[in-house]
Amino acid sequence: MELALYKVDGSQSSKTVILDDAVFGIEPNEHVVYLDVKQYLANQRQGTHKAKHRGEVAYSTRKIVRQKGSGGARHGSRKAPIFVGGGRVFGPVPRDYGFKLNKKVKSLARRSALSDKARQNAIMLVEHFAFEKPKTKKFLEISASLNLANKKILVVTAEVNPNVYLSSRNIQGVKVTKASDLNTYDIMNASSLLIMEDAVEKIHNLFGISNENES
Repeated sequence: MELALYKVDGSQSSKTVILDDAVFGIEPNEHVVYLDVKQYLANQRQGTHKAKHRGEVAYSTRKIVRQKGSGGARHGSRKAPIFVGGGRVFGPVPRDYGFKLNKKVKSLARRSALSDKARQNAIMLVEHFAFEKPKTKKFLEISASLNLANKKILVVTAEVNPNVYLSSRNIQGVKVTKASDLNTYDIMNASSLLIMEDAVEKIHNLFGISNENES
């Protein structure tokens, strides 16, 4: 797959970039995309929920009524779940929601997500750009010139680009990530991918078939 390379002013440069079909041109596998997104969201959960059971409720353990002769049921203490303020039966306890996913499944999921965006013509390649200092207005000008204003954009850089990140973090719907941190959720959550030219090779090296076979 061959895509045009754009300049930050929105004009098309004379160069084109060839995208590896093994990464951007496969038949998307919806199920592995679902699994990878599910794992990502599960890992975001804190799992710190907690309810007290009858052994943890702060109540007196004094027996309420005598065992026999009251005409009612037998009761031990106010901590019993049937009383208001008593412990909870089978309540939530702290837990880890994460689960294991094989590396090849995760790699296939990312390639499926990238291929899906390529099919939708939702990938734009741009020349590398950086700012001398954080400037949100400058980032907005670039996104407007590339017809990406008011869209959910995932900007992919080759390496950490602090000033680009700081310039975009206050803009709703825009996220900046480096190629090695690409994940299926961010790709599918964005309406358009803005990939810097030098990040393409990184993506090929990370998710290419040869690299997957080596792992």
